[in-house]
Amino acid sequence: MSNHSKGSILVIEDNPDNMKLVIWMLEDEGYTTASAFNAVVGLQLAASNTYDAILLDISLPGMNGKEATIKLRATEKYQHAPIFALTAHATIKEKNEILDSGVDELITKPINEALLLERLKHHIQS
Repeated sequence: MSNHSKGSILVIEDNPDNMKLVIWMLEDEGYTTASAFNAVVGLQLAASNTYDAILLDISLPGMNGKEATIKLRATEKYQHAPIFALTAHATIKEKNEILDSGVDELITKPINEALLLERLKHHIQS
């Protein structure tokens, strides 16, 4: 099996349309992807696999993205891994709360594809 992937990325997003869009952007750029529609499944995938980066929606059903980030950061595997928060609504206060949870980047929706890919490249040195 040839390894031409730029890296593997876990996407945690509860909106199927947003999920499709993000996966398409990433795969089009040569990344390998895995997806979860909620944080609990996302954390299970993160525990049983190793990803180069994690992109997660902040407003997820049940456990939100901030809580999931805190749990990821508590693990040795993801203590320093790039974690990107994807959010549609972010006041300054909310942005600060999201950043305080431990994410590396905050990308607002609608997602600027060039910005997302540029920030990913910055974090994943392959």
